[in-house]
This record gives sequence, structure tokens and C-alpha cells, in this order.
Amino acid sequence: MSVAELKERHVAASDTVNSLRERLKQKRASLLDTDVAGYARSQGKTPVTFGPTDLVCCRTLQGHTGKVYSLDWTSEKNRIVSASQDGRLIVWNALTSQKTHAIKLPCAWVMTCAFSPTGQSVACGGLDSVCSIFNLNSLCDKDGNLPVSRTLSGHKGYVSSCQYVPDEDTHLISGSGDQTCVLWDITTGLRTSVFGGEFQSGHTADVVSVSINQSNSRLFVSGSCDTTARLWDTRVASRAVRTFHGHEGDVNVVKFFPDGNRFGTGSDDGTCRLFDIRTGHQLQVYHQPHGDNDIPPVKTIAFSISGRLLFAGYTNGDCYVWDTLLAKVVLNLGSLQNSHEAQISCLGLSADGSALCTGSWDTNLKIWAFGGHRKII
Repeated sequence: MSVAELKERHVAASDTVNSLRERLKQKRASLLDTDVAGYARSQGKTPVTFGPTDLVCCRTLQGHTGKVYSLDWTSEKNRIVSASQDGRLIVWNALTSQKTHAIKLPCAWVMTCAFSPTGQSVACGGLDSVCSIFNLNSLCDKDGNLPVSRTLSGHKGYVSSCQYVPDEDTHLISGSGDQTCVLWDITTGLRTSVFGGEFQSGHTADVVSVSINQSNSRLFVSGSCDTTARLWDTRVASRAVRTFHGHEGDVNVVKFFPDGNRFGTGSDDGTCRLFDIRTGHQLQVYHQPHGDNDIPPVKTIAFSISGRLLFAGYTNGDCYVWDTLLAKVVLNLGSLQNSHEAQISCLGLSADGSALCTGSWDTNLKIWAFGGHRKII
């Protein structure tokens, strides 16, 4: 068979696949007769309401001298690690606002950070294309810097995100600008599995976010500049379990819903969306209350411990608290007293759901405490 004939067959097969994909999309749309908010309204559900003291800024963590790009809580709730454009990781005691570690990084261009499940180590990555692991119990060198305990090298592009596998300090998943995700064995420093890349079902643009299912740590979801999110099983690296379409811009952030059966996304198209991993359906779209010509991108999201609330940070400085059931904005942190003076670039909930931490381009982190809505949070 000649090259021309092969190309012709490839084009025909691609057209067939695209046609089937479009027919499948239309069939799903016809079956999906409502969304979460529509059903909730039909059942008489009412939105969550917030009073002036139900979510308040109780602490400001000052110490970074550059934009804060990433943060993560420990599982025992009272420590936070943050990564900044100033080239440092800072570990904070969230209860006292004190810094327990200030780690000077080998590469200042850091984009992501994560605590290990035991809280004994932190990981970070950025434009140096490696993931660096620091053991917080290690002794500092003669210059007072904490040494890198393990370097995970193998990505061919920047490391945009990383997360430890739950209940394990020995494995970590990273996402990269090389269009792949990697499962690492931290003990050996070697790649256990590579997701995407040369495989057909992989992302076709930079991977910018990953989230591991807390209920089933073999599953994780990735978000990409190719406008899709993909579900992966660590036991089958050769293909994605499912690809989720719907966004019209880069998917900047993905986050699993607390029950592990759904996940949320935030995109450059200005929307957050909720997807079901079992059916592949889009359950809800969270549209900002803006005009058509003023729709800032979503940069970061997090769910409350029950999943009833979705926190979303936008590039214009807004940080909306959404009622996930009714798709209503119930609060904007950007309008509150002591709010950030620039865009909120990262946020996260403490393990028990009692506090929210936000990080901003204004170089600060803020801790927000919940009041009367503790039970539903």
C-alpha cells in the first residue's frame, strides 16, 4: 500500500471518528434533559445564605516577596506550604501565622507545591522541568538552606502541577507542559508510568492541573490547554479512561468532588463545570454574573468538605463562593473586608473543612474561618 493510500485511509478514518463523536455528543445532549440546578429547583431547594460573620478573614500570612502561585494544606489541618515567584517555599503554622521553614529553591520559577500525606516532606516543580522533594526533617547545609532530598527528572517541559498519592509518601503524580502526566516512585526517583505523550488518547497540549481521587487513588484527572479534562487509571497508562469535552478555553484547574464520583474544572472560558466520571456527562455549568464582553478566566477552584460549596478564583480578583446545587453565587470574597489586593491564584480547604486559605499575586496568603455554616460546609 502506497503512502498516498495510507494518508487517504487515515483521513477517511478521522472523518468517521469525528462524525461518530458528534453523533454521540448529540445523543448525550438529548438524554441529558436537565442539569443539577434545574433538578434542585424542581425539588424546592433554596440557596445557601451567608451572613457578614459566616466567612471572615482571620489571618494574613506575610513573608513572600513575589506572587504566590500555589499552596497546599497538610492532612492534620494546621500547616500550609506555599510557593512564590520569589523562589521560595514557606511552610506556615496556620494557627499562629509563624513560618516553620523557608526553603530557597534551586530554580526560582516555581509553579506548584504539595505536602506529603504524613507532612514530613514537600514537593515542588516549575520551569526547570523537574520535581524537587524536600524532607522537612533534614538538617540545613552550611548556608542555612534545606537540601533537596530527591530530584524527579524526566519531563521534557515545565512541571505545572504535582500531588502526592493519598496515604503514601512514596508516590507522586505530576503534570507537565510536555503534554504528559507521570507517576513517580520517590524512593527510586524513577518514573513508574507515563500518561499521554505518544499515546493517541493523551492530551494534545500542555497539562496544567492534576487531581487524584481521594476515594480511589488509582484514578486521577488532568486538565489541559487542549480544552479537555481526562480521567486516567494508574494501572493503564496507555489510554485515558474517558475524555471530557465542553470547555471552550484552556482547562486551568481540575479538582475531584469529595465523593470521588465527580470532579470540577475551571477554564479560560470563564466557567466552572461539574462532570460525572461514571457517565461522562457534564452535570452543571457555573456561569459568572458578568456581561458577555467581560468574562475573566478561572484560575483555581476547591470544594467544601460536603461539596455544597465551590470556591473559584478569577483573574480579575473575584473569588466566588458557588452553591453547587443551585449554581448560584452566594458570596464574593473579593468584596469582603481585608480581601486580597490582586487576583487569587490558588486556594484550598483545610482537611476538616473548617478554614479556607487563599494565595494571591499581592504576595500574601489569607486564612478565612467559617462561622454559622460549619455543619453544611
